[in-house]
Amino acid sequence: MKNLKKISIFILTAFTTVLLSSCTDTTDTFAVSDTAPVVLSDLTITDIELDPVNINNPAITLNWTLADYGQQASINYNIQIASDEAFSNATTVATINGNNVATLSISELNSAAGLVGLPPFAWNTLYARVTSSLGTQNGLPVASNSINFNVYPYFNYKFSDYYLVGDATAPDWNNNNNNNPLFRDGSNAKKYYYTGYFKAAQFKVLETKGLWQPQWGTNDKATIEVNPGGGTDPGTFPNNNSSIATAGFYAFTIDFSSKTYTFESFDASGAASYTGMSIQGSASTTTAMTQSTFDSHIWYLSSTHLVPGNLQFKTNTDAVWAGSTEFSGQATLNGGNIPVVVEDDYEVWFNDLDGRYILIPLNL
Repeated sequence: MKNLKKISIFILTAFTTVLLSSCTDTTDTFAVSDTAPVVLSDLTITDIELDPVNINNPAITLNWTLADYGQQASINYNIQIASDEAFSNATTVATINGNNVATLSISELNSAAGLVGLPPFAWNTLYARVTSSLGTQNGLPVASNSINFNVYPYFNYKFSDYYLVGDATAPDWNNNNNNNPLFRDGSNAKKYYYTGYFKAAQFKVLETKGLWQPQWGTNDKATIEVNPGGGTDPGTFPNNNSSIATAGFYAFTIDFSSKTYTFESFDASGAASYTGMSIQGSASTTTAMTQSTFDSHIWYLSSTHLVPGNLQFKTNTDAVWAGSTEFSGQATLNGGNIPVVVEDDYEVWFNDLDGRYILIPLNL
């Protein structure tokens, strides 16, 4: 019995030792080290003219060596493009995981050129580099050498345009009837305005004339909703299928960033009443605009050819309206010149109630 007791005590002691040992973490610490910068290879060509027709064709293929952080880990490679060797205005055009080759399409390279400030239709230098990093937090980033090449971009029209439709508006429920565009803010590309006459009815907003989707509307009193195509159409403005109570002048503001809108009465009783409006300036020959028969404060040209230069709106009283921002903005009396930065045929709209204007290129 004494021997059995001793054996039992020995087994208990051994079990306790094993148990304590199993509670001690002996796992090796996961450690990584800084990698040497990857080496980005030079391109085989140095002059690249970007074709605005075949935009999905490859423009450049970049190759680089693999990073080594000392561990098997998820390595990201961010491809950066800049207009200067210091990469002070760099934009990341692609992120590759675990591979060391990437091809940029003509569209992607042209977009990058525009984002870093290169003008269209002129030869300029672009710089490229690859920055390696680890994991979802992009830890331990290390930049490669930079390479440069010359590029001839086409124009990249980066804005969205939106149009009114509905029986409260001039085009009625016709999605391709010279639909009035919303006027884009000159400094906030996600904010749009339309101040003008509305019937006692309803309306919606379309992204493309001639197409019913994407279609914007509302299902409440403050937020906007969209059917991008294949979904359910939202309710109408101004308030989820409720008509405007009284025909008159209203100010409609819509923010596609915050997904909010406002629709408020507008006092147009003191507004000037012009009988003629023309565009003038170095960007165009002097051309008379058409006055809307639905709202006499709205003026338009369905198609007019503009070249790089400046533009103004001149009334029949010789008053001159102009702004300072390209494509869209808010003009003021004797406000200077509207810059036209690229040649094309344009749809031009001007609202003399609030001075807002928009120039929509038809071929870019």
